[in-house]
Amino acid sequence: MTATRWRRWRTGVVALATTAMVATGAAVGIQHAAAATVDTNAWYVLVNRHSGKAIDLYNWATNDGAPIVQWARNDQTVQQWQFVAAGNGYYKIRSRHSGKYLELPNANDGTQLVQNPDNGSTRQHFGVLDSDSGYVRFVNRHTSKVLDVWEWSTADGGIISQYQDLNGWNQQWQMVRVDSGGPPPTTPPPSGGCGSGSFNAEAVQNGSTWTARNGGSTVYTGSSMLSAMQAAVNSLSAGRNSKQKVIVRGSGSISAGSRLSLPSYTVLEVCGTVNVTGSGSGDQAVVYARGVTDVEVTRLNITGNPLYGIFIRNGNNITLGQIDIRVTAGLGIRIDNHGDRSQRSRNVRIDNVYVQGTSAHGVETYGVDGLTVGTVTARNTGYSGLILNDTINATVGTVDAQGAGTGTGYAGFRMANRNGRVGNSYPTNIRVGTVIARGGGRGIFCVSESGGAVIDRIDISGTGSNSILLENCYNVNIAAVSGSVNGSDVRIASRTEFPVSRDITLQNLTLTNSQINENPCGQNIVIRNIALNNSTINRC
Repeated sequence: MTATRWRRWRTGVVALATTAMVATGAAVGIQHAAAATVDTNAWYVLVNRHSGKAIDLYNWATNDGAPIVQWARNDQTVQQWQFVAAGNGYYKIRSRHSGKYLELPNANDGTQLVQNPDNGSTRQHFGVLDSDSGYVRFVNRHTSKVLDVWEWSTADGGIISQYQDLNGWNQQWQMVRVDSGGPPPTTPPPSGGCGSGSFNAEAVQNGSTWTARNGGSTVYTGSSMLSAMQAAVNSLSAGRNSKQKVIVRGSGSISAGSRLSLPSYTVLEVCGTVNVTGSGSGDQAVVYARGVTDVEVTRLNITGNPLYGIFIRNGNNITLGQIDIRVTAGLGIRIDNHGDRSQRSRNVRIDNVYVQGTSAHGVETYGVDGLTVGTVTARNTGYSGLILNDTINATVGTVDAQGAGTGTGYAGFRMANRNGRVGNSYPTNIRVGTVIARGGGRGIFCVSESGGAVIDRIDISGTGSNSILLENCYNVNIAAVSGSVNGSDVRIASRTEFPVSRDITLQNLTLTNSQINENPCGQNIVIRNIALNNSTINRC
């Protein structure tokens, strides 16, 4: 086949993250999708939920070891794959163009997917795991890790790699059956794709012109992305008591001194990127809402230098879906109550956030009651990756932080300002599945009369300050299931202005080149099932 396109090779070495916790799904067997969901006689295009792009054989290659990337969907044979049964519910995935099979050549996080001839290795075997809304994840039989669009890329040529299973949208794929190669599809986006489904108003970019429409009425035409978005929002029914949706189709810039304001009962979906330029002050944000109920931001990509990416104050029934923030300044997401404990923000859900390059926190809550977080992926945030202040009744799936708070006392995951305190006590009400931290300041930091927390799994290595610091904290259980710490110490401490730390459990940990230090003495401190590799425990 003659190539109808040419791509320039992107040189450079892929940065490999330190291997994290091994995901569920060993070679002895996995929980995979029902067999009826995979037709071994069919050819599929595999579309990523985050980027909307397809798994693609780079540059129409036929050679062994050729890299696999993502590319805008075109349904040509370099994007068509057949699932060949490999036994025990696993499949080999064969390229229609080259006849070769997808393979992960080693177990490192970030290892790029390649193609090779059938060699019988379990590195070429993949299981199919269900996610939601018809999406699936592909788990490698050899490594037990899943296929992943590395660093949440949305670019053509973004590499397909492997990472531990976090069920992030960059790890979820839609299997779109195709019968032959051909031109790019002309059908609407697949179910769940950005911009699909019903809506009430839209802001659409055409060249340098933005147009906002509601039904058959045009409510704005001009050059301003912000004005078009706000006009579309403002065109929704006044005084409504059910949600109405605005879709933004296009990319553009807004000033750091401005904001898109969302009223109650509004759903916003941005199919493009908002780039923030200039300077501003106060609580200006790309998306701003205050004193609202039933507000949803399903998708949003932000670049530039915002003061805040998303700022919500005194909000009830708030949902943030797939949020991608890659900036050079500011704070990613803040949801708060302006210090009024009687007016907490309530019932907040955050599905998946990728945040990179902020000068402050990646995601911060203050004064929230009822928080559910799926995954926060933080890269080189100035302060914490995820920080919970004065927040109660919270469930967090995964915090995956690299370089969070470098040179500071902040952490990949931090609880502060009486976080988890209900009345005058600390019942268990903060539940965290996994905390991964690499480099940065601290891994986990609990401070200033916080607690009521259980963290099931931890994987912390190479932090500049303490791997874990529990300072004036109460009823905290670290590594209830399993964990590892490599490098800086785990410390249980107290300042004199607060009661000493108490009811702390550290367990099921492997310490390497580290220490557990208790000083000053706490109350009811339990340290058990600790494996020591060149490490010590110094306790009262």
